Amino acid sequence: MKKNTVTDINLERRRYMMLLASLPLFTVGTFTSDSVLAASQHDDLQQRINHYISSLRRRGIIQADEKTAWSIYDFRKKEKRVAINENSAYQCASMIKPFIALAYFYQCKYNHKDYYYPDSVQRKMEAMIRHSDNHATNFFIRLLSKKSQQQRPMEVEKILKRHAPGIFQHTQIREYIPHNGRTYRNKASARDYSRFLYALWHNALPYSHELKRLMGLHNSDRISVGVNIVPSITKVYDKTGTTARLCGDMGIIEAIGRDGHTYPYTFIGIIEKQHRAKNYGQWARSRSNVIRTVSGMVYADMKQRHPLI
Repeated sequence: MKKNTVTDINLERRRYMMLLASLPLFTVGTFTSDSVLAASQHDDLQQRINHYISSLRRRGIIQADEKTAWSIYDFRKKEKRVAINENSAYQCASMIKPFIALAYFYQCKYNHKDYYYPDSVQRKMEAMIRHSDNHATNFFIRLLSKKSQQQRPMEVEKILKRHAPGIFQHTQIREYIPHNGRTYRNKASARDYSRFLYALWHNALPYSHELKRLMGLHNSDRISVGVNIVPSITKVYDKTGTTARLCGDMGIIEAIGRDGHTYPYTFIGIIEKQHRAKNYGQWARSRSNVIRTVSGMVYADMKQRHPLI
């Protein structure tokens, strides 16, 4: 690696540390259902989400072998609103795909002789992020390393942690996406997603604008689609993930105010099941609706804090 490239990486790491240092500190608390990291002194939203999830558990809608994680950060007020099970590693499903895209963009930035971004690669990237194409995902995993096939997923993880160790603290990339889509070994925490989205919003990642464009392409997200309180003109930059053991969504919501300003915030919602759901379709729809309900609760809370339409 050239000396100036090493210098660039070190400067970028310091930049991340400055960004991450601006995030609020958390204190540990214990609730009857989920272990919770307190988001702030004004944790009414966090309590409401905990109460809602607990009520679903009591009714048997969320089962004993399921755990959840939630994270909300208000960019305008620079405040973490919700931090529930943020530091636990959960299965990623397709939510790993923006991380793989970022690893490729790191290579484009620091190894531009071997990696570049022509139209053909851009179309593959859109297939991976917008349409969640598993073949496109495996294409990038194979492209990102010259090592053996089995080692290449772990090499993607190494790229991310080499350039942004402060962000990807709980991320583990261990496998390609299997042909049947049953991907259970790749993991990350809600906190990792939150740090990634924070850096993305502040354009602190290579190709940040392109990453936002890709994640902003219309799709059936669980943050705004089917959430009546969220206006249809709201911009969402997100990636969903679904298997018979994982249902989640992570993204940035660019809410629009009556004053013409935007009020962005992050939303991460993850529901992981220890055992495969017997009825995959029914389970995925049910848990997607849980995430949508929580998203509606968050938007309602943001309307109380900001002049949203």
